[in-house]
Amino acid sequence: LMDRIPVVRSIYSAVRNFTEIVFSDSSKAFKNVLMVQYPRTGIYSLAFQTSEDLGEVQGRTGEEVVGCFVPTTPNPTSGFIIIVPKKDVVVLDMEVDEALRMIISLGVVVPTWRPGQTGELPLVVPDNGKAARKGETD
Repeated sequence: LMDRIPVVRSIYSAVRNFTEIVFSDSSKAFKNVLMVQYPRTGIYSLAFQTSEDLGEVQGRTGEEVVGCFVPTTPNPTSGFIIIVPKKDVVVLDMEVDEALRMIISLGVVVPTWRPGQTGELPLVVPDNGKAARKGETD
């Protein structure tokens, strides 16, 4: 059915190829689902962690950085590669396939949040840039 609708066919085909690469048993393409401040401070985007070992990039920044892929919607096969300081990355409990569904659906399909086993609240990054647990005060 999807192959019969012209616009949907191109998106469906690209997403199918993308998911085959990302979810193959030998692939470790995306390690974590992240939340990063992109395209500017105060606006959060979903991203996928692609790497931590960034060689020269890490050496020249002088700090620990993480390679991230920020996909575009509704076609997550395109997007942006960004390098983010590790201290500014929020790792989500969300699975990669859940994040992809959210991206493809333009944010309409949002996975149910399941707090970690410790029951901790998610990390938030306030304006001062210091990570804190929701509900904590200085």
